[in-house]
Amino acid sequence: MAKHIIDSHAHIFPDKIASKASVNIGNFYSLHMSFDGSVSRLLAEGEKNHIDKFLVQSVATVPDQVRHINDFIACQVETYPDKFIGFASLHPDMEDPASEVERVISLGLKGIKLHPDFQRFAIDDKKAYKLYEIIGDRLPILIHTGDSRFEYSHPRLMAKVLDDCPYLKVIAAHFGGWSEWDESENVLCGKNVWVDTSSSLYHLSPEKAAELIERFGEDRVFFGTDYPMWDAADELKYIDRLPVTDEQKEKLLWKNLCGFLNIDMD
Repeated sequence: MAKHIIDSHAHIFPDKIASKASVNIGNFYSLHMSFDGSVSRLLAEGEKNHIDKFLVQSVATVPDQVRHINDFIACQVETYPDKFIGFASLHPDMEDPASEVERVISLGLKGIKLHPDFQRFAIDDKKAYKLYEIIGDRLPILIHTGDSRFEYSHPRLMAKVLDDCPYLKVIAAHFGGWSEWDESENVLCGKNVWVDTSSSLYHLSPEKAAELIERFGEDRVFFGTDYPMWDAADELKYIDRLPVTDEQKEKLLWKNLCGFLNIDMD
């Protein structure tokens, strides 16, 4: 067992909407959701699977949701400071995103989450570039990348943004291309980008996942479950089957994210 485990990709929702939000995500992807998206269930699963910390976030599908979501995430981080690392939401159509970026920094949130397919904007849209300029190098951005049904989050567009905005610290979720993993490998490997394993290991063979880890760089890949979609117990079994060294698994499971976000686990 690894010394520590950090789940770098978990979605949480207020109890009154958690089950509905989880069902809606499952319907969007036509995938089974393992859990209800509640904070209590995430913590229970973490305890069961010896997960020390979670990077928690949610997505504002409309601009009016941004402040409410960010207040909720900040509240959960304040309530569970030893368990949660919070990323804020922004929306390209919101008013005064610069003020909200300052506010989320003051709230102690450690990054930004964007989801082009849910929020209906292209990664390389002019409105998105305005957000990138405001965020700059102050906060990392976790961006959902890849969906063969849409163009919004195509890995090719992610590659363009990385070339145009070298100052950004970007985590391209799902090995940089959910359902478009080959395309991601072709256009993103070698770029200044980090990736996570979330919603990918169910599809990739252990050998292919290990190849992607090598190509993106063993220091640039984070373990993530995409809670409430996948069961951490199963995701950790996938990690165990990877043909990589124990040291590489330690990096994947916690060391890399600690270095990326300056977290002290010792």
